[in-house]
Amino acid sequence: MADKSWGASPSPPFRIRSNDSPADRAAARAAAREARGGDRDAAMAARMEERAARREEETKVREAAREQRRLDEERQAAADPHGAAARRHRGSGRKDVVREQRDTRGYATVVDADRIRALAKRGASITGLAGAFGVPVETIEAVLREGDSG
Repeated sequence: MADKSWGASPSPPFRIRSNDSPADRAAARAAAREARGGDRDAAMAARMEERAARREEETKVREAAREQRRLDEERQAAADPHGAAARRHRGSGRKDVVREQRDTRGYATVVDADRIRALAKRGASITGLAGAFGVPVETIEAVLREGDSG
């Protein structure tokens, strides 16, 4: 039986006497039980609908905030691409350094005959060596011939 703390209506202090038969009283109790059950079901359905609506609203708010953050990040990235790259979430590695592509066009490769011979012994092709050192294939062949004769 439910006590008063559950919100049940207090039972009357005395039994109301009537001329109803015990079967009629049992039927009345059963009808009251059914009515209370229906009320509980309706209240539970209302709570579930309210909860679902609240969850849906919270989801919309979170999605809107996420979209706003993404737009803000895009706007900041357009204004300062290096700063945005430094703040970008990375899985590993340094977080504070923006990697820049180095311009190596002005770098000079030292053409050393001993290096060419050592790389050729390791299996480097003549065309590969010519491309790496930036010299014609004939020069590489001449260096290798020079090493064979000397």
